[in-house]
Amino acid sequence: MAGELPFEKPLIDLRNKIAELKKVSEGSGIDFSDEISRLEERCRQLQEELYSELTPAQKMHLARHHQRPTSLDYIHEVFTDFIELHGDRLFADDLAIVGGLAKLNGVPVTVVGHQRGKDTKDNIARFFGSPHPEGFRKALRLMQQASKFGRPIITFIDTKGAYPGNTAEERGQSEAIARNLREMATLGVPIVCVVIGEGGSGGALALGVGNRVLMLENAIYSAISPNGAASILWKNAARADEAASVMKITAADLEAFGIVEEIIPEPQGGAHRDLATQSESIREALWRHIQELSKMTSEQLIEDRYAKFRKIGEFREPAPAKAQGDAIEPAAAESAQV
Repeated sequence: MAGELPFEKPLIDLRNKIAELKKVSEGSGIDFSDEISRLEERCRQLQEELYSELTPAQKMHLARHHQRPTSLDYIHEVFTDFIELHGDRLFADDLAIVGGLAKLNGVPVTVVGHQRGKDTKDNIARFFGSPHPEGFRKALRLMQQASKFGRPIITFIDTKGAYPGNTAEERGQSEAIARNLREMATLGVPIVCVVIGEGGSGGALALGVGNRVLMLENAIYSAISPNGAASILWKNAARADEAASVMKITAADLEAFGIVEEIIPEPQGGAHRDLATQSESIREALWRHIQELSKMTSEQLIEDRYAKFRKIGEFREPAPAKAQGDAIEPAAAESAQV
């Protein structure tokens, strides 16, 4: 299919060779079935090897794939009766954030997500999925409405970060993100967040304060994009692949750190290979977590959310300081520095 990534080239070349042999066989009447079978088996083996051992950099490129399903793709597949709501009631309707009312297996929910464009024109209109303050305020308005009427909240995270331009800063970008973080922490309804592509910087965190945070298998989630990290550390954004390899941004890394609760598997080759199968996996995971969280009271949900984020990270107490004049052991000095 179109849009293959560079690391997929050996697999694509093999598929092309199989297709060429089949065409020659049909046109000439010569039987190449044994050779085709052999190549198809080799293709299956190569595909298994390729996608079972993806590097963090390769997962980053899959997460950014231009054909990767967006929030609206999943909303229309996972939910029914979706009604999109617009505007922040203060400035404008930011198309980089979409949201509204829907039903998950017949249960009313509020769903909000980042939205990238499908082509150049759409991407420009949606600022390539990077929200302005009015986008975050629209998301918060919908979430507060959900809390008022007791509807669970589901967010889809897929952005390289909040829009970094002057227009966003002039309208209070950092305040809008900070307000979302604070308000989401206090909402008395279940909140489940799903990282479906790239979760980057504060733009992702502004929709990421949930009781449960789930990630697709090839998604990434980080406090800064690999490109941004490479620009700061090495003054060279072209080293993004190198940065991705050391930043611990994959779903497996984040599950080990306790930042995400569940990894949702993807079809072999990425979510863009089979939207229907991927959507079904997301629906099943969402329904399971919503059912579990719906048994809690509002106070328990807020406490559960607080406890989730409070336990993230590891801390060590410094060794007690010795009396003046006492020699300090090297190990104790190192511990104190930590």
